[in-house]
Amino acid sequence: MKTIAMILAGGAGTRLTVLSEERAKPAVPFAGKFRIIDFPISNAVNSGIYTVGVLTQYRPHSLNDHIGIGKPWDLDRSRGGVRLLQPYQGRRGEQWYGGTADAIVQNLNFIEENRGDTVLILSGDHIYKMDYRPMIEFHRSKGADLTIGVMPVPLEETHRFGIMEVGEEDRITAFYEKPKERDKGNLASMGIYIFDARTLARRLVDADGKTRVDFGHDVIPAMLEAEDKVYAYTFKGYWVDVGTVDAYWSTNLALLEDEPQLDLYGDRWPIHTRSEERPAVKLGPQGKITRSMVSNGCVVRGAVENSVLSPGVYVSPGAVVKDSVVMNDAWIGPGAHLEKVVIDKQVMVGAGAIVGTGDMSVPNELLPDRLYAGITVIGKSAVIPDRAKIGRNVLINSNRDEDAFPADGIVADGQTV
Repeated sequence: MKTIAMILAGGAGTRLTVLSEERAKPAVPFAGKFRIIDFPISNAVNSGIYTVGVLTQYRPHSLNDHIGIGKPWDLDRSRGGVRLLQPYQGRRGEQWYGGTADAIVQNLNFIEENRGDTVLILSGDHIYKMDYRPMIEFHRSKGADLTIGVMPVPLEETHRFGIMEVGEEDRITAFYEKPKERDKGNLASMGIYIFDARTLARRLVDADGKTRVDFGHDVIPAMLEAEDKVYAYTFKGYWVDVGTVDAYWSTNLALLEDEPQLDLYGDRWPIHTRSEERPAVKLGPQGKITRSMVSNGCVVRGAVENSVLSPGVYVSPGAVVKDSVVMNDAWIGPGAHLEKVVIDKQVMVGAGAIVGTGDMSVPNELLPDRLYAGITVIGKSAVIPDRAKIGRNVLINSNRDEDAFPADGIVADGQTV
């Protein structure tokens, strides 16, 4: 019996604002040297699954470059291995993926070619470590048509997930996709599905032969209505959806705890990634690093406190980086001060600039539901002027240069540049 993994990695991730503006959400850097997509791919390989399809669509170039032929995950194989599956135009009317289920429909040939009897469908944008083998064994022992990975979530967050009711022997009796009411329970779908391959192919189309577009809205309700064997498998480990700026920032900084829930330093379940060859971290005579993760190629001549730095970040003398996430090759100028900021790649912060100061309670003027927790976000390749003063919940779009800022360099809380 063979299991094939299909990773849905085509989402735009709009809740991450500019961080996913020029890349797919699964390609966003995480924990310094990793990308979000590294977690489901590593989980699959560590679980003994070596046939992996990665379904991409939105801004796939960064993701494609990162995965390549799959060598870091031991997926550069003549049989199986990893394949990047993108939508394409064909004579049969293939087109952009209309939803999660439609993406699988357009790639059923990959499953058929690799002769999988069990299909593991994963979201490409969650942070967790999981051995899928016990769940697969559970699925097969039940003779299930579909098994859904589930875990309890706080009631105030149930509107973000598919919520289900479970009866005897973990069989799912009802499914609600992102319910507005809080009376449906709190058992949430993790975006981990195990299908019997033949049932999957059959349920991806309706009685009229039309493609069912989405798993949550279409496929799962149809299977429950048809009284298919649909079961819930409860996962008790660490799992986070980093789909919001607040979740992304806090999940990164949670790694700095003395005993974080997500352990990236153990040998038992390694998370693999494509690494660049860079020199070791260099700490200058005035440099100071406290409770932080600092990646290869960084040069620290200022102070870094409770922060996560990706490869190649330069922190100038007198600069302070506090409670922040700074991505690859950012340059922090002399005397600059950053607090509670997420900075994308290749950003330049001018000398003496203060970023992340002011009233945390003022939400962003354009995105009040996405930037509200006091975190300021700076897009890729932006240039912050010398001595600028930038408030909380500020959004600075990618590629903004000094001319885009007010003449006095002041950007008030909640504003957008």
